[in-house]
Amino acid sequence: MSFWKHCYHIVWATKGREPLILPAIEPRLYAYIAHKAGELDVFLYAIGGTEDHMHIIPAIPPKHSVAWVMKVLKGASAHFVNTELRPSGLHFAWQRGYGSLTVGERQRAVAMDYVLRQKEHHQQQTTNVWLERCGDVEDQGKSEDDGDVSPTSPALRETITDYEIAFDLPW
Repeated sequence: MSFWKHCYHIVWATKGREPLILPAIEPRLYAYIAHKAGELDVFLYAIGGTEDHMHIIPAIPPKHSVAWVMKVLKGASAHFVNTELRPSGLHFAWQRGYGSLTVGERQRAVAMDYVLRQKEHHQQQTTNVWLERCGDVEDQGKSEDDGDVSPTSPALRETITDYEIAFDLPW
């Protein structure tokens, strides 16, 4: 087996940011997501959130893409809530997309603390805007009737000059 350590901070929201993660279903939803992650050989260091979004700190093996893991976790968990938990007749769905950042070994403990204290951060308004991005409307890609997709925030993009090579390559 190969050695790997690929940790992420991933966040995603309920459809329309509706408050669908009710206290009555939250523990079972989190337990289901942790169980499903385990079936995928994904290790969850932390899981947390609020009534309209959730965060996880997973270690995803290189045999899986982040996109595939998220597709499975989101799809399976929505199905689980709708078929097993049925919160007061509401249809449960996740918003399209997610936010994903890599987490280094030194930052993992801080990331885990942030995820586990989500409710506190939102009550005290001490959230980190970088860690709360989960596929807002402008980030969901192009719809069939859209023209060009507007670029992401310039603060998130680097210019090509940041990658220019200052020496001649041998080929």
